[in-house]
Formats: sequence, structure tokens, C-alpha cells
Amino acid sequence: MPHAAELKTDAFWMPFTANRRYKRDPVLFAAAEGMYYVRPDGSRVLDGIAGLWCVNAGHRRPEIVQAIARTAEALDYAPSFQMSHPLAFELAERLCGHAPPGFSQVFYSNSGSEAVDTALKIALAYHRARGQGQRLRLIGRERSYHGVGFGGLSVSGIGGQRKAFGNLLPMVDHLPHTYDREHMAYSRGEPEWGAHHAEALERIVALHDASTIAAVIVEPVAGSTGVLVPPRGYLKRLREICDKHGILLIFDEVICAFGRIDGAFASAYFDVTPDIITSAKGLTNGAIPMGATLVRDHVYEAFMQGPDSAIELSHGYTYSGHPVACAAALATLDICEREGLFSRSRELWPYWESAAHALKGLPKVVDIRNIGMLAAIELAPLEGKPGQRGYDTHRACLARDCLIRSSGDTMLLSPPLTISRAQIDQLFGTLTEVLKTA
Repeated sequence: MPHAAELKTDAFWMPFTANRRYKRDPVLFAAAEGMYYVRPDGSRVLDGIAGLWCVNAGHRRPEIVQAIARTAEALDYAPSFQMSHPLAFELAERLCGHAPPGFSQVFYSNSGSEAVDTALKIALAYHRARGQGQRLRLIGRERSYHGVGFGGLSVSGIGGQRKAFGNLLPMVDHLPHTYDREHMAYSRGEPEWGAHHAEALERIVALHDASTIAAVIVEPVAGSTGVLVPPRGYLKRLREICDKHGILLIFDEVICAFGRIDGAFASAYFDVTPDIITSAKGLTNGAIPMGATLVRDHVYEAFMQGPDSAIELSHGYTYSGHPVACAAALATLDICEREGLFSRSRELWPYWESAAHALKGLPKVVDIRNIGMLAAIELAPLEGKPGQRGYDTHRACLARDCLIRSSGDTMLLSPPLTISRAQIDQLFGTLTEVLKTA
């Protein structure tokens, strides 16, 4: 593999990247194993963000690699339109077995973005199937991220990601975000203040009328925007209001699922059952692209009322339920079940939380948030240069062989669930050293 100095970088337009800045000093990984990335020169980097929130079981697990190779050798591709293959059905059964009670159906896609767009389309079609086709409005939330499809971007609530594209979906509104540093700073787990923000949904209902609203979509924990943990009771109140007005509730668990918070799906931890759950990332341990949208029985059954020869949902992807992706997901579930990774965050949580909050009082640290194996260290921005301090901190940590992501001026940590206590110390110790010397 060529080193950075030998590599031609011009042709690859990189996603969510300052391309000109990056290509002046490229960061390259040539291999990965366990908790580490390996640079082309052989040096190792401790992965503090599980790739991109997705490598929950650690890198290059032999079981997953072998399952991918074995399946590709036997069945490189099979369509899911009017035919399929056994692994797709086996995986769906396994996923439903880990889902909250009442979830019995899985619709496959290729990413979290597609899983979200699938969920939104199912929500709209569900109401039409029940004779309420006027329910067209979708409700997202400020400071939320639901992928980059037109549907997901429309309900997302990060202005910088939306403004370049102008004409998104109509009939969309947004709940206010729940974060208020004055009342929540340095909370551990769910903040005790802020459940009242759920009442904003009643105001939106009063404005638009419930009969026009199809669904509300939220991340149980808003990840990419900075690990915004829901106030205690907030999600339950959203569920109550949705039930009251016949609105579907969608949980976007693309980040939260598969052990990141606690359990296979975070909805169980919060004791709230949505109508639809989206997932991706940890589903295949990041080894192969895949998304999965899970729906409760009553949603699925609404579609099963016409002639049995009719296509109930005119939606899908060429690669829905791809055999190699299914094999990777099944191998990932095997590892998670055998090694207890869905409950590992509960085991490590107290140590993780203490290590994160030990950074309180360091220069420029203005807040620390955590839940499960997620943490955010928010930094004061440089005057007139929002995001620069976060990026400089990210690069300084990388120079010390630790990968810690920056989102604006917030440092995000979400390591593989196989992390050791010594490696937790290394991540937060490196961040401490950088912040003290910056």
C-alpha cells in the first residue's frame, strides 16, 4: 500500500471532509485489528470511536471475515424481489428475537440513511393503508441526525447539513432539542431536568392538527450532534403523546443499537417501545454496509389487507438483504451473544463515566456528557473559528496514537465494546494531556 507521499488523492471526493485541508496532510490506515488501526508505517492507533460508531466487536474479527468469504464463494448475490436466500430469513428471525416485544418484521437496506428513509416511507404508507392518507407530516427534532437521504435530511435538525440543499421534503416540522447547558452541565447519564421539552409535541399537534401528522422520529440519544442524552422521562412522554394522537413513533437507533447503550436495542433501556426502529452500523460490525428497519406487528398488519398477489409496499433496494451482508450480521450477532457484548456497556459504564468526568476543570472544557459507552467532552470554541479547537484537538490526539472524533468543538468517544480499562485510561489520559498543553 502506498504511503501518503506517494498516493494520488485528487480523484476521491471525500464525504463530510474538508477535502483541500485533508489532502495537504492525509491520514491513512492500512490495516486494523482488535482495538487498533494500523498506519502504513506499521504504527498503531487506539480506536476511540469504533470506526464511525460501528465496530462494536473490535476490528477484523476472524469469524466475520470467514463468514463473508465463505458466503461470497457460495452465493455472491441474490435479489430480494420475489425471491431470496436462507440467510435473509435467518437474520430477520434473530434480530426480532433481540427486539422489544411486538417486533416481528425486518426490512433490509444498505445503510442507516436508507433505513431511515424506509421507516419514513413505511409510516406514510401505513396511514394511507388505514384510510388516513392525509397524515403526511413528519416531525423531527433540532440537533438530530438521520442520515443524508432526502427524507432523513428533511427530518434532521443540523442546519449546516441542510442549508446547501434548499428544497427538502415539505410537510416537516421539528421539535426543539433537549439540551440546556445551564441546567444539564456535567450530567451523568439521563439529566433530571428537561422532560418538559416533550410537551412541544402537543404544541406542534395544536398547530398542524394531529390528523395531518404521520410520525415523530428521534434518536434516543442524539449522537453526531454531541451525545445529547434524553432527560429522564422525556421519551416516555413522547410515547404517550404519540399514542394519544395516533402518531407513529420512530426511534433511530443507527448509533444506539447493538450494545452501545445497553442491550441489543436502546429502547429497552429507556423502557419505551416505539413503532419502528432503524438500525445499521453495529449490525455488521462495520464490515459490510447494511441497514435494517424493524416494525411492530400492527404496522406490518396494516399492509396485509389487500389481495395476496399484490405488492404490499412498493419499496426496496437492489441490495436489500444481500447474502454477504446477512452473513456478516449473523456472525456479528454470534460474537455479541457469545461474548455478552450487548451487556458490556453496563459492566464498563461506571469506569467509563468516572474517566470521562475526571476531565472536568481542564482548560476550555465546558461540559461533559455520557451514557452507556458514549461520551462527549465539549470545548469552548476559539473566537471567530467555530470547530477549529475541536479539529486541532482531534489531530493532536491522533499524533499521540489515539483516534478521538471531533464534531464541531465537541470531542466524541464511542469505542469498540471490547475496550479494556487500561485502554479507557489511555484514551482519556491522552485527551487530558492534549487539553493541558494546547
